[in-house]
Amino acid sequence: MTSIDFTVFKGSSSGKIVQSKTHKDSLKPDEVLLEITHAGLCGTDLHYKTSDIVLSHEGIGVVQQVGSQVTTFKQGDRAGWGYLHNSCGHCDECLSGNEIFCSERAMYGDADTDQGGFASHAIWKADFIFHIPDAISSSDAAPLMCAGATIFNAMHLYGMLPTDRVGIIGVGGLGHLAIQFAAKMGCQVVVFSGTENKKEEAMKLGASEFYATKDVEKLEIGAPIKHLFVTSSQQPDWKSYLAVLVPHAKIYPLTVSSDALTLPYMQLVTNALTLQGCICPSRGTHVKMLKFAALHGIKPIVQEFPLTQTGIEEAMEKLEKGELRYRAVLVAQTFGE
Repeated sequence: MTSIDFTVFKGSSSGKIVQSKTHKDSLKPDEVLLEITHAGLCGTDLHYKTSDIVLSHEGIGVVQQVGSQVTTFKQGDRAGWGYLHNSCGHCDECLSGNEIFCSERAMYGDADTDQGGFASHAIWKADFIFHIPDAISSSDAAPLMCAGATIFNAMHLYGMLPTDRVGIIGVGGLGHLAIQFAAKMGCQVVVFSGTENKKEEAMKLGASEFYATKDVEKLEIGAPIKHLFVTSSQQPDWKSYLAVLVPHAKIYPLTVSSDALTLPYMQLVTNALTLQGCICPSRGTHVKMLKFAALHGIKPIVQEFPLTQTGIEEAMEKLEKGELRYRAVLVAQTFGE
């Protein structure tokens, strides 16, 4: 491959989206060149919109070229990527299949900031991109690269069983996927939302029960919960929710926040509760997520926007205002390269 220049969309100090160019001298032997067709918008992108980096880590594209050593992809394949771009490959975490925790990991926001999903093309290591199953459209695949992967990771790694009663706080970008994954895993799914507005949709997605929590002083839900997934944009009333958990229950805060996390101390201690941190998965779990979603027909509810400066800004504005139902996907236009 000769050198390539491609269009990218970056954040800026003012928060405005800036169209720019990224230059790559060549394609390395272990890399793949993708033409991007779809890119998801994540809440994390809002945190980086004032930074001089190319935005989006939920990219889907079509392989245009492969490096001389690449045997896992060929021209024309659909592929996607998420938060993780690279790792050392030889530390304890990498050798244990936990490369997402590698101390030398390359991740969105910190590494490879000259490229991302909001672009015409991208070049990534073949070992850190994923084949998209035929049963999943590119538009549906984009939000699965981060939102779906994060939800599945928490449910897959930390002992959730089909016999468990699972609570999900919030019916939004993460929550509507969490309902589907938990239901398809065979769990009783108890959904909490501020009002009744999303009850019908939550039940169609697979919820077993739905509770509106606004102005409710004490939650009355019958049987208690074993796993509680917090997907709301704000921290919940922890005292109320801890009261409806079984002993040894696990709590998973999954949204991005810079606020301090404060929990009722004695409720946590006397009931042996676990507060479980969780981020995007390592590659093995990511592949399992895509297979599971394809097999069980798990689909994000998306709103599409053009992958242009104006389209990105419109999608971000709707996300900030809480007007998205439920994930924004930017769809490539003609860039004229």
